[in-house]
Amino acid sequence: MRRVVGIEEWRRLAAEKRASGRRIGLVPTMGALHAGHESLVAAARANGDYVIMTIFVNPRQFNDPNDLRAYPRTPEADRPLAESFGVDALVEPTMAEMWPAYPDPTPTTVSVAGLGDVLEGAGRPGHFDGVASVVAKLAIVTGSSRAYFGEKDFQQLAVVRRMVLDLGLDVEVVGCPIVRDDDGLALSSRNVRLDASARARALSLSRALAAAADLGGPPSAMREAMAATMTAAQVVVGYAEVVDPATLRPLEDDATGPARALVAGVVDGVRLIDNREVEVRKGP
Repeated sequence: MRRVVGIEEWRRLAAEKRASGRRIGLVPTMGALHAGHESLVAAARANGDYVIMTIFVNPRQFNDPNDLRAYPRTPEADRPLAESFGVDALVEPTMAEMWPAYPDPTPTTVSVAGLGDVLEGAGRPGHFDGVASVVAKLAIVTGSSRAYFGEKDFQQLAVVRRMVLDLGLDVEVVGCPIVRDDDGLALSSRNVRLDASARARALSLSRALAAAADLGGPPSAMREAMAATMTAAQVVVGYAEVVDPATLRPLEDDATGPARALVAGVVDGVRLIDNREVEVRKGP
Protein backbone atom coordinates (compact mmCIF):
# COMPACT_ATOMS: atom_id res chain seq x y z
CA MET A 1 0.00 0.00 0.00
CA ARG A 2 1.32 3.41 -0.97
CA ARG A 3 1.01 6.25 1.56
CA VAL A 4 0.42 9.75 0.24
CA VAL A 5 0.28 13.08 2.08
CA GLY A 6 0.59 15.89 -0.46
CA ILE A 7 -2.19 16.93 -2.82
CA GLU A 8 0.09 17.13 -5.85
CA GLU A 9 1.42 13.59 -5.31
CA TRP A 10 -2.18 12.40 -4.88
CA ARG A 11 -3.26 14.17 -8.09
CA ARG A 12 -0.31 12.75 -10.06
CA LEU A 13 -0.89 9.24 -8.77
CA ALA A 14 -4.52 9.24 -9.86
CA ALA A 15 -3.62 10.65 -13.27
CA GLU A 16 -0.88 8.03 -13.76
CA LYS A 17 -3.24 5.17 -12.92
CA ARG A 18 -5.89 6.46 -15.31
CA ALA A 19 -3.25 6.82 -18.04
CA SER A 20 -2.36 3.15 -17.51
CA GLY A 21 -6.00 2.18 -18.06
CA ARG A 22 -7.16 1.89 -14.45
CA ARG A 23 -10.33 3.40 -13.03
CA ILE A 24 -9.93 5.13 -9.66
CA GLY A 25 -12.14 4.02 -6.79
CA LEU A 26 -12.25 6.78 -4.17
CA VAL A 27 -13.21 5.81 -0.61
CA PRO A 28 -13.45 8.96 1.55
CA THR A 29 -13.29 8.36 5.32
CA MET A 30 -12.58 10.17 8.56
CA GLY A 31 -10.64 7.21 9.92
CA ALA A 32 -11.46 5.00 12.92
CA LEU A 33 -11.84 2.29 10.30
CA HIS A 34 -14.22 -0.64 10.69
CA ALA A 35 -15.93 -3.34 8.63
CA GLY A 36 -18.24 -0.77 7.04
CA HIS A 37 -15.23 0.91 5.44
CA GLU A 38 -13.90 -2.49 4.45
CA SER A 39 -17.15 -3.14 2.55
CA LEU A 40 -16.61 0.05 0.52
CA VAL A 41 -13.10 -1.05 -0.40
CA ALA A 42 -14.44 -4.50 -1.33
CA ALA A 43 -17.03 -2.92 -3.62
CA ALA A 44 -14.34 -0.84 -5.33
CA ARG A 45 -12.07 -3.85 -5.79
CA ALA A 46 -14.96 -5.91 -7.14
CA ASN A 47 -15.30 -3.25 -9.84
CA GLY A 48 -11.60 -3.57 -10.65
CA ASP A 49 -10.75 -0.10 -9.38
CA TYR A 50 -7.43 1.18 -8.13
CA VAL A 51 -8.51 2.04 -4.60
CA ILE A 52 -7.55 5.37 -3.09
CA MET A 53 -8.77 5.79 0.49
CA THR A 54 -8.62 9.20 2.12
CA ILE A 55 -8.52 9.76 5.87
CA PHE A 56 -9.27 13.31 6.92
CA VAL A 57 -11.24 14.43 9.97
CA ASN A 58 -13.01 17.38 8.39
CA PRO A 59 -13.63 20.12 10.98
CA ARG A 60 -16.03 21.96 8.70
CA GLN A 61 -18.73 19.33 9.13
CA PHE A 62 -18.75 19.58 12.93
CA ASN A 63 -20.98 22.31 14.30
CA ASP A 64 -20.16 21.26 17.88
CA PRO A 65 -16.51 21.73 18.93
CA ASN A 66 -16.92 19.10 21.64
CA ASP A 67 -18.05 16.55 19.05
CA LEU A 68 -14.99 17.35 16.94
CA ARG A 69 -12.67 16.92 19.94
CA ALA A 70 -14.32 13.61 20.89
CA TYR A 71 -14.21 12.15 17.39
CA PRO A 72 -11.93 9.07 17.46
CA ARG A 73 -8.56 9.42 15.75
CA THR A 74 -6.64 6.17 15.39
CA PRO A 75 -4.09 6.62 12.58
CA GLU A 76 -1.64 4.00 13.86
CA ALA A 77 -4.40 1.37 13.82
CA ASP A 78 -6.00 2.65 10.62
CA ARG A 79 -2.95 2.26 8.39
CA PRO A 80 -2.48 -1.50 8.76
CA LEU A 81 -6.25 -1.95 8.61
CA ALA A 82 -6.46 -0.06 5.32
CA GLU A 83 -3.70 -2.24 3.90
CA SER A 84 -5.48 -5.40 5.08
CA PHE A 85 -8.69 -4.20 3.41
CA GLY A 86 -6.85 -4.06 0.07
CA VAL A 87 -6.41 -0.30 -0.27
CA ASP A 88 -3.88 0.55 -2.98
CA ALA A 89 -3.08 4.09 -1.82
CA LEU A 90 -3.86 5.75 1.51
CA VAL A 91 -4.05 9.54 1.40
CA GLU A 92 -3.79 11.45 4.68
CA PRO A 93 -3.86 15.10 3.59
CA THR A 94 -2.79 17.82 5.98
CA MET A 95 -5.16 20.46 7.30
CA ALA A 96 -2.97 23.14 5.74
CA GLU A 97 -3.51 21.69 2.28
CA MET A 98 -7.19 20.89 2.67
CA TRP A 99 -8.30 24.13 4.35
CA PRO A 100 -5.47 26.69 4.18
CA ALA A 101 -7.42 29.30 6.19
CA TYR A 102 -8.24 26.97 9.11
CA PRO A 103 -9.07 27.68 11.94
CA ASP A 104 -10.52 30.78 10.30
CA PRO A 105 -13.60 30.17 8.14
CA THR A 106 -12.86 28.95 4.62
CA PRO A 107 -14.17 31.50 2.11
CA THR A 108 -15.36 28.91 -0.42
CA THR A 109 -18.33 26.72 0.48
CA VAL A 110 -20.45 24.22 -1.46
CA SER A 111 -24.05 24.15 -0.28
CA VAL A 112 -26.87 21.86 -1.45
CA ALA A 113 -30.11 23.66 -0.61
CA GLY A 114 -33.14 21.58 0.29
CA LEU A 115 -31.22 18.35 0.88
CA GLY A 116 -28.60 19.72 3.24
CA ASP A 117 -30.73 21.77 5.61
CA VAL A 118 -33.27 19.15 6.78
CA LEU A 119 -33.00 16.15 9.12
CA GLU A 120 -29.33 16.07 10.20
CA GLY A 121 -28.85 19.49 8.64
CA ALA A 122 -31.64 21.04 10.72
CA GLY A 123 -30.05 19.97 13.98
CA ARG A 124 -26.47 20.49 12.85
CA PRO A 125 -26.35 23.81 10.94
CA GLY A 126 -23.59 23.90 8.35
CA HIS A 127 -22.87 20.17 8.63
CA PHE A 128 -23.70 19.31 5.03
CA ASP A 129 -22.02 22.44 3.70
CA GLY A 130 -18.88 21.01 5.27
CA VAL A 131 -19.56 17.56 3.83
CA ALA A 132 -20.29 18.87 0.33
CA SER A 133 -17.25 21.14 0.39
CA VAL A 134 -14.80 18.44 1.43
CA VAL A 135 -16.20 15.80 -0.94
CA ALA A 136 -16.04 18.32 -3.80
CA LYS A 137 -12.37 18.95 -3.03
CA LEU A 138 -11.58 15.22 -2.76
CA ALA A 139 -13.29 14.63 -6.10
CA ILE A 140 -11.58 17.55 -7.84
CA VAL A 141 -8.11 16.48 -6.68
CA THR A 142 -8.71 12.82 -7.52
CA GLY A 143 -10.28 13.53 -10.91
CA SER A 144 -12.38 11.06 -12.90
CA SER A 145 -13.35 8.28 -10.51
CA ARG A 146 -15.98 6.20 -8.81
CA ALA A 147 -16.66 7.33 -5.23
CA TYR A 148 -18.04 4.87 -2.68
CA PHE A 149 -20.30 5.88 0.20
CA GLY A 150 -22.24 3.80 2.70
CA GLU A 151 -26.02 4.02 2.80
CA LYS A 152 -25.93 4.40 6.59
CA ASP A 153 -25.36 8.10 5.97
CA PHE A 154 -28.28 8.18 3.57
CA GLN A 155 -28.72 11.94 3.62
CA GLN A 156 -25.01 12.41 2.95
CA LEU A 157 -25.32 10.11 -0.04
CA ALA A 158 -28.26 12.14 -1.37
CA VAL A 159 -26.37 15.42 -0.87
CA VAL A 160 -23.26 14.10 -2.63
CA ARG A 161 -25.25 12.73 -5.56
CA ARG A 162 -27.02 16.06 -6.06
CA MET A 163 -23.78 18.03 -5.77
CA VAL A 164 -22.06 15.83 -8.35
CA LEU A 165 -25.02 16.20 -10.71
CA ASP A 166 -25.29 19.97 -10.33
CA LEU A 167 -21.56 20.66 -10.61
CA GLY A 168 -20.98 18.17 -13.42
CA LEU A 169 -18.13 16.46 -11.59
CA ASP A 170 -16.63 13.46 -13.37
CA VAL A 171 -17.55 11.13 -10.54
CA GLU A 172 -19.82 8.09 -10.42
CA VAL A 173 -21.30 7.93 -6.94
CA VAL A 174 -21.79 4.36 -5.70
CA GLY A 175 -24.01 3.70 -2.68
CA CYS A 176 -23.16 0.57 -0.67
CA PRO A 177 -25.43 -1.33 1.76
CA ILE A 178 -25.35 -0.68 5.49
CA VAL A 179 -23.09 -3.04 7.43
CA ARG A 180 -24.37 -4.10 10.85
CA ASP A 181 -22.94 -5.92 13.85
CA ASP A 182 -24.49 -9.23 14.82
CA ASP A 183 -26.82 -7.43 17.24
CA GLY A 184 -28.17 -5.19 14.46
CA LEU A 185 -26.35 -1.96 15.35
CA ALA A 186 -25.22 -0.12 12.23
CA LEU A 187 -21.45 0.16 12.17
CA SER A 188 -20.16 3.64 12.95
CA SER A 189 -16.87 5.10 14.13
CA ARG A 190 -18.88 6.69 16.96
CA ASN A 191 -19.86 3.27 18.36
CA VAL A 192 -16.53 3.04 20.21
CA ARG A 193 -17.84 5.75 22.54
CA LEU A 194 -20.74 3.55 23.73
CA ASP A 195 -20.39 1.48 26.89
CA ALA A 196 -22.34 -1.76 27.24
CA SER A 197 -25.43 -0.06 28.67
CA ALA A 198 -25.50 2.68 26.05
CA ARG A 199 -24.97 0.17 23.26
CA ALA A 200 -27.96 -1.88 24.43
CA ARG A 201 -30.12 1.24 24.29
CA ALA A 202 -28.68 2.22 20.90
CA LEU A 203 -30.17 -0.96 19.45
CA SER A 204 -33.55 0.78 19.70
CA LEU A 205 -32.69 2.67 16.49
CA SER A 206 -32.64 -0.48 14.36
CA ARG A 207 -35.65 -1.83 16.28
CA ALA A 208 -37.53 1.39 15.52
CA LEU A 209 -36.82 0.99 11.81
CA ALA A 210 -37.96 -2.64 11.94
CA ALA A 211 -41.19 -1.55 13.65
CA ALA A 212 -41.84 0.95 10.86
CA ALA A 213 -41.14 -1.64 8.17
CA ASP A 214 -43.40 -4.20 9.83
CA LEU A 215 -46.17 -1.64 10.18
CA GLY A 216 -45.98 -0.64 6.54
CA GLY A 217 -48.82 1.76 7.15
CA PRO A 218 -49.25 5.47 6.55
CA PRO A 219 -46.12 7.55 7.27
CA SER A 220 -47.61 9.25 10.34
CA ALA A 221 -48.15 5.90 12.06
CA MET A 222 -44.64 4.79 11.15
CA ARG A 223 -43.17 7.96 12.63
CA GLU A 224 -45.07 7.45 15.87
CA ALA A 225 -43.94 3.82 16.12
CA MET A 226 -40.28 4.73 15.59
CA ALA A 227 -40.30 7.58 18.09
CA ALA A 228 -42.08 5.45 20.70
CA THR A 229 -39.57 2.61 20.33
CA MET A 230 -36.60 4.93 20.84
CA THR A 231 -38.20 6.86 23.70
CA ALA A 232 -38.98 3.62 25.53
CA ALA A 233 -35.25 2.84 25.47
CA GLN A 234 -34.46 6.27 26.96
CA VAL A 235 -32.90 7.50 23.74
CA VAL A 236 -33.24 11.23 23.06
CA VAL A 237 -35.02 11.31 19.70
CA GLY A 238 -33.46 13.62 17.13
CA TYR A 239 -35.97 12.69 14.48
CA ALA A 240 -38.02 9.74 13.25
CA GLU A 241 -38.98 10.47 9.66
CA VAL A 242 -40.34 8.82 6.52
CA VAL A 243 -39.27 10.57 3.34
CA ASP A 244 -39.07 10.43 -0.42
CA PRO A 245 -35.69 8.75 -1.10
CA ALA A 246 -34.64 11.27 -3.76
CA THR A 247 -35.85 14.59 -2.34
CA LEU A 248 -35.87 13.71 1.40
CA ARG A 249 -39.23 15.45 1.67
CA PRO A 250 -41.54 14.04 4.37
CA LEU A 251 -44.30 11.88 2.93
CA GLU A 252 -47.98 12.52 3.58
CA ASP A 253 -50.40 9.77 4.52
CA ASP A 254 -51.74 9.51 0.96
CA ALA A 255 -48.30 8.37 -0.29
CA THR A 256 -47.71 4.83 -1.52
CA GLY A 257 -44.66 2.87 -2.62
CA PRO A 258 -40.96 2.78 -1.67
CA ALA A 259 -39.77 5.27 0.93
CA ARG A 260 -36.90 5.73 3.36
CA ALA A 261 -37.31 5.68 7.11
CA LEU A 262 -34.58 7.60 8.94
CA VAL A 263 -33.91 7.95 12.66
CA ALA A 264 -31.44 9.87 14.79
CA GLY A 265 -30.97 9.62 18.52
CA VAL A 266 -28.58 10.65 21.27
CA VAL A 267 -27.38 7.96 23.67
CA ASP A 268 -25.26 9.20 26.59
CA GLY A 269 -24.09 12.15 24.54
CA VAL A 270 -23.32 10.12 21.39
CA ARG A 271 -25.41 11.00 18.32
CA LEU A 272 -26.30 7.99 16.17
CA ILE A 273 -28.23 7.64 12.93
CA ASP A 274 -29.76 4.74 11.00
CA ASN A 275 -32.17 4.15 8.14
CA ARG A 276 -33.78 1.52 5.97
CA GLU A 277 -36.01 1.22 2.94
CA VAL A 278 -39.69 0.82 3.74
CA GLU A 279 -42.95 0.53 1.83
CA VAL A 280 -45.71 2.97 2.67
CA ARG A 281 -49.41 2.67 2.00
CA LYS A 282 -52.43 4.89 2.54
CA GLY A 283 -54.21 4.92 5.85
CA PRO A 284 -57.82 3.82 6.27
